[in-house]
Amino acid sequence: MTYELSNQVNLHVLPNKKHKSVRILVRFATPVNPIVSSQRSLLASLMETNSKNYPNQVELSKQLANLYGASFGIGVSRKGNEHYLTIGMNLINDKLAPSGSSVLESAVAFLKEIIFEPNITNEAFDLATFNREQANLIEYIESIFDDKQTYSSLQLQRLFFAHSLDQQTPSFGDIKFIQNETAQSMATYYQQMIANDKVDILVTGDVSEGYVKRCFDSFGLTDRPNELESSLLYRQPFVNIIQQQTEVLPVVQSKLNLAYHSSIYYYDNLYFPLLVFNGLFGGFPHSKLFMNVREKHSLAYYASSSIDTFRGLVTVQTGIDRGNRHQVLRLINDQLKELINGKVTAEELEQTKLMLANHYLLSLDSQNALLEQAYLGLAIPKAMMSQEDWLKNLQKVTIEDIQTVAKQIKLQAVYFMEGSEK
Repeated sequence: MTYELSNQVNLHVLPNKKHKSVRILVRFATPVNPIVSSQRSLLASLMETNSKNYPNQVELSKQLANLYGASFGIGVSRKGNEHYLTIGMNLINDKLAPSGSSVLESAVAFLKEIIFEPNITNEAFDLATFNREQANLIEYIESIFDDKQTYSSLQLQRLFFAHSLDQQTPSFGDIKFIQNETAQSMATYYQQMIANDKVDILVTGDVSEGYVKRCFDSFGLTDRPNELESSLLYRQPFVNIIQQQTEVLPVVQSKLNLAYHSSIYYYDNLYFPLLVFNGLFGGFPHSKLFMNVREKHSLAYYASSSIDTFRGLVTVQTGIDRGNRHQVLRLINDQLKELINGKVTAEELEQTKLMLANHYLLSLDSQNALLEQAYLGLAIPKAMMSQEDWLKNLQKVTIEDIQTVAKQIKLQAVYFMEGSEK
């Protein structure tokens, strides 16, 4: 059930007797851009660390302990054209608490403290907190360079989204914008977010809809402007030019990463065939990339594929020896051609469907996954299908459907990290 608390502020209650705990998500959404992504990444750290009445981690932890061991966290993420700052909280069901205790009411009061009473004095965040969290975030982003798999994936995205700085920038932002922020500028941005972002509050667990609604009735988020509506899906036109970059770095293992343009999006008509295609291409240990590039030819330390159905992107990630670059590129292309030509056995198809079904069924045990699915279903109603329909749609996928998908996957960018060490 959905309740409108204010304009563009909605409460969604998803009763579920399967789980003993209660999960709450409060999500602030806004169109993505590099500066905003950077500000929100820093803001998440500032709001998670302390607040006006819980000025340090000890006080914050004490309050969570008073809520019978509740846990909470704040993070940033992005989907397509939207950037999210999400506050998540897990707590025990009131039915399991000592008689007379309303853990949910106390949890909502805690969330109001975190959201509406950040550690701001005289229109600036507490300076010691700000300096520490800004330095920590910059250090974290700098450390990504040492994680060469993540670094090469980000470099590939910069190539693929060559004409969109919004899409190039990761959800955690960019150091050059983060280091320009001050305790005052972040307090100003906080006020903008609280006043303008579209907000969705999602609650799941063995709860009464009416009771949850009463707990959030006076939550305090006011009407938002109407012009917040934006398309969730980012649609980049295909360009008949392959972007390429080679970077020589002092590493032993080279990375060859490829990005393909896809015109198939979240819960489109070909969404289920795309899931199966990815599983066969490089998504599972029995996939063509893994079995042929890594196992049969021993040309890769790892080889896999993944999909982003909010931005029309299919990627391939491999770790290789630098001298095998052209051979591996040829082999990857060969695997895609095999799928275009329908070279898939009935056993491979069945195994892929079985693994996708298992992954899906496992996700139903996760409260967080259920809430994410429900949230995305608000923007794309087709995604809100029953378990039975989901599995039926998966089983309906044919080899011809996979061929149709494979023909739409077009190479668009190649990033090669050439290791200079032997």
